[in-house]
Order: sequence, then C-alpha cells, then structure tokens
Amino acid sequence: MLKVEVKKMSGEKVEELELNQEVFGVEIKDELIHQIYVSQASNRRQVLAHTKTRSDRQGSGKKPWKQKGTGRARAGTASSPIWRKGGVVFGPSNERNFKKKINRKMNKSAIKMALSGKLKDKELIVLSDNNFSEKKTKKAQEVLKNLGIEGSVLWAFEKKELDSQIVIRNLEKVASIFTDNINVYDMLNNKHLLITKEGIKKLEEKYGK
Repeated sequence: MLKVEVKKMSGEKVEELELNQEVFGVEIKDELIHQIYVSQASNRRQVLAHTKTRSDRQGSGKKPWKQKGTGRARAGTASSPIWRKGGVVFGPSNERNFKKKINRKMNKSAIKMALSGKLKDKELIVLSDNNFSEKKTKKAQEVLKNLGIEGSVLWAFEKKELDSQIVIRNLEKVASIFTDNINVYDMLNNKHLLITKEGIKKLEEKYGK
C-alpha cells in the first residue's frame, strides 16, 4: 500500500494519504521516459539561427565585370558564396522543423512513471491546500523553508488558484504549472513536485484505470 504524508504550509503533518498503485507505483522504464522527454524538449525548441542564401542577399544581380579580358577570375554575381558578404551555403535556416509526434498512450505511461519516481525518491510533497495567509512572495518562501525543501521545485496549482500561483512567480528555482498540464519534461527538470491533496486526486482520476 502506497502512502504519502499530507502537510500544512507550516510543515505540520495533517494525515497520511493512500495513493493509487496504478499511478504512483508503476514500473519505471528509463528508455520510455527519455524518449518522451526528448520529444517534448524538441517540441519546445525555438528555431533562431538563420543564415541568408545567395538569393536572400540584397544587391544587384548584374555581372560585376565582363567574362573575359580583365585578368581576374570570372564572376557572375556579387552574392556568390565565395565572395565577402555573399550568401551562405548549407547554413542553418529558420524553416527547420524539430517537432516530434508523441504517442498518447506512451506519454500517459511516462507521466505515471515520473510520478512514481518522485514518490520513490521522496521528492513528492503533498500540501493540504495552496491558500496563503497573505499574497506575498515572502510567505511562499516561508512555506518552502517549513517543508524543508532544497533545490528546484515544480509547484502544481488548480486553475481556480490563480491568485496563489502569482505569489510564487518571483521565486528562484520554483516553476509553477496547472495540475492538468503536468508533464514529463517539467517534472524531470525540477527536483521536487509540490502538489495539493486535491491535485493528487485529479491525477489519479486522469491517469488511473
């Protein structure tokens, strides 16, 4: 039987929550998790590097000098790749596509494996709620200190908790996410997963049989 402690923001233990074995106790396959992680990273990748080919270069297409009789090498255009300020051959283009298709069932399985890994490594921290006494960043810092959390944190919120989510936006090494959007990429990029009891139930409804 899998259980996890539910704590208040003060760090005080409230109860022990029984977890669904089908979501938090599955066999972990590193190959599958890696495959989904790489795919999600590729899908988030921004294509920035771009070079101009000879057709993109500005300037006249006029032949610089006549073909014969000058003693110089023949030249057809000033945008030639062998000329200074000419076009670039085989350079990176912003038309590149790094998108990868992710199988829905594989993604679902990988998420359950990542959640199971967080529980196994004691990096899953469950709160009774996300209700701050004051909507101040300082209060969020106190919560992390009370819970004894060190390292990066992925803090999950419900969509109705937008006011609470705003409180943590200026904290270093703390990323926020809606429970419905929890994914392998963000879980692996952060050491701890901080989530409410309500969020746990939603994950079990979504990913359990």
